Amino acid sequence: MLKSISLNENKIPEGIKISEINFDNPFHDGLHYNPPARGVWNIVHTGMLIPEAHQIYVCAQGCLRGVILTAAEMNRMENMSWVALREKDMWNGEMESRVIEGCSHIVEEMDEHPKCILVYLSCMHLFEGCDFKVIANELKERYPDIDWVDCYMTPTMRKTFEPDVMMKKSLYSPIKKLDENKKFIGLIGCDRATDKSCEIYTLLDKANVKMWEITDCKTYEDYLSLGSASLLISYLPVVNYASMDLTKRLNIPHLPLDLSYDDEEIMSNLKSLAKALDLDETIADEITFETKKEAWESLERAKQTIGNTPIAIDASATPRPIGLALLLVKNGFNVSRIYLDAFGKKEKKAFDELCKLKPDIEIFPTMDPVMLKASDENTESEYLCIGQKSAYFCQSKRFVNIIEGGGMYGFDGIRHLGEMMIDAYLNEKDLKLTISHKGLACESCL
Repeated sequence: MLKSISLNENKIPEGIKISEINFDNPFHDGLHYNPPARGVWNIVHTGMLIPEAHQIYVCAQGCLRGVILTAAEMNRMENMSWVALREKDMWNGEMESRVIEGCSHIVEEMDEHPKCILVYLSCMHLFEGCDFKVIANELKERYPDIDWVDCYMTPTMRKTFEPDVMMKKSLYSPIKKLDENKKFIGLIGCDRATDKSCEIYTLLDKANVKMWEITDCKTYEDYLSLGSASLLISYLPVVNYASMDLTKRLNIPHLPLDLSYDDEEIMSNLKSLAKALDLDETIADEITFETKKEAWESLERAKQTIGNTPIAIDASATPRPIGLALLLVKNGFNVSRIYLDAFGKKEKKAFDELCKLKPDIEIFPTMDPVMLKASDENTESEYLCIGQKSAYFCQSKRFVNIIEGGGMYGFDGIRHLGEMMIDAYLNEKDLKLTISHKGLACESCL
């Protein structure tokens, strides 16, 4: 059964107790509201990760405004071009040729051809039935020295694949199979760099194996070197579709090491990685002996500092908000609110346990239009928040400013998170200024 949040007499949204919510269908999925917390990455930010690449957006002018402003805010306009669609392109039979000729004109005006061009088609092309294969084949024939990548700016198609899921697949599509390097693996799916202090890197050092991360790539050749990896690993669920494509095309095995805050799951993941690296699984116990202790000590220090301050968590901060809430509740923290629109399937165990330990935690959606009334800029709350969206809805200046796990992993990640919670509690942030910057960790001209 779908749940609908309600408004109290002051027109402030009221959450649903976690013990009373339907795990499979927590909220009605209809018209979407987008809170003004801009730290999450969009397809422009992600495409910019490919070094020496250029982006061309082919869409209506209203849509162009957003992507162009994103590139401008990143100080990356030199990597951005566009072709504006007109209404008559929908019925004059020239949709494909307009894309081809528009992209060709842009290339011809360049002093030097880029190594890779990402072409973004829009909802209009899907509605019109545009043949992207015809476009791609013609562009490849005209400019064989360029790797052409098909990308999609289609927010209306969320019922199939989310735009960021599709973009992750496009992000790795130019990668080609190279001679295998047994001492080289690839970490895929992360927009932000993973902490080098985490147990993944410790295991790699033990095995004398180097790891590819797109954030470390300086040249297009660095980027293409992923094709020589002997193993692909990931810890964010958004990359699952892309990993299937890579595995099929390159015949490279993929090992998911899901981001988790559960002791047993973290250890299971690390032992799986140790085995894949031809290490004895007991090495995982050895390397986590100290980091486990440091993680719990960090949480204890955070609890002593924060006390019984109410805590709010949102799903933009981590793909496992329920698991994180469970970890904090078990360590004595006063988790009171969680902001999310759906529960990840792998959160069911943590959900059931959290319902028993703290059944009165309130669950709020982030995209329901009624959440327009959830934030009062004239009122500052006492909440300590983890994530920008919860900070916005709670109007809190005390928040941990992370997106998608913040590059933290394992027990080392828990240690780091505890430190960030202490810092967030002791040092207030300018909420409006901080969350207005697009793409957390990207350069911003604001």
